[in-house]
Amino acid sequence: MFEKPAELKKLFEEKVNQAAASADVEQLRIEFLGKKGHVAELMQELRNVPNELKKEAGQKINEVKQFIEGAIAERIEEIKKLEEQKLIDSAESYDESMPINADLGSYHPITLVRREVESIFQSMGFTVEDYSEITDDYNCFEALNIPKHHPARDMQDTYYLSSNQLLKTHTSAAQNTILRKYKASLESGKPIRAIFPGRCFRNEKIDACHENTFFQMEGIMVDEEISISNLIYFMKTMLSEVFQRDITVRLRPGFFPFVEPGFELDISCLICGGKGCPSCKDSGWLELCPCGMIHPNVLTAAGIDPEKYTGFAFGLGMTRLAMMRYGVKDIRVFNSGNLKALSQFTEKSFTRPENESKEA
Repeated sequence: MFEKPAELKKLFEEKVNQAAASADVEQLRIEFLGKKGHVAELMQELRNVPNELKKEAGQKINEVKQFIEGAIAERIEEIKKLEEQKLIDSAESYDESMPINADLGSYHPITLVRREVESIFQSMGFTVEDYSEITDDYNCFEALNIPKHHPARDMQDTYYLSSNQLLKTHTSAAQNTILRKYKASLESGKPIRAIFPGRCFRNEKIDACHENTFFQMEGIMVDEEISISNLIYFMKTMLSEVFQRDITVRLRPGFFPFVEPGFELDISCLICGGKGCPSCKDSGWLELCPCGMIHPNVLTAAGIDPEKYTGFAFGLGMTRLAMMRYGVKDIRVFNSGNLKALSQFTEKSFTRPENESKEA
């Protein structure tokens, strides 16, 4: 009995090296690991082994089984790589010296702004994270100190799916996941610095400054002794880099259940110069970035001690930032699919003169 597992392992090694296709490996799996396979036969023979030897014999059989399972997975991966290489080798060759057609297309303005902002925050030590557009009620609301039936949910009427999931209404839905991801590094002395851009959805009444589909960039920083002054510094630095000049901003009190205290960070409207226009609702200011100090309940939900750590969070409106960056007066242009309007935005658009307004 004790020799059979070793013999089975040797037999398998001979056959697995001869397997040249995925179908061959599957046949091996059935032959050795199937209900009537060699390993199953050994397990049946185990009943005839004396009780005092069963444990040792069972371990040897289990070792062989684990070896076969691992070897099959490795062989499948090897065959996949070989098959992929065959496809590459059989593909038609192309001429690398062929000139690029510059008229193939252009990047979307929000993509351009997003890449620039990501680069700015990365230079300040922030990591760029990703998060699904589909989430659940807990992450979108409850983990952010917005319990069921809280009136704050009325401001974020969204689209619910038959799976009891929903389209995220704000990038803040990623906060709990990101905080938990970096909790261990925080406790080892490394602060959490992360941004996570993404598309958001709300059942909005559409006008010149509101859309039902828009882009945000969430940002969080958590460490010991983080204060509002840290938040203001990072936001001022980012805006100055994006617009290549000092930007007039204001902080006014704002209610958001997941921050305390909470603020609305507004910038002077760059389309009308602060005089008032439809884009800023004739106020001269454009709401750009809800922000504030992360609420202790949000930190607690992520398993972080609010007595030891503090942090700030902001939700930067990427769509509105793009409006200000390029002088676009109507937010609906970005989702319009109007190639005539969107194709004018290129990497060179970043170098527009300060006072030049670009209409779309």
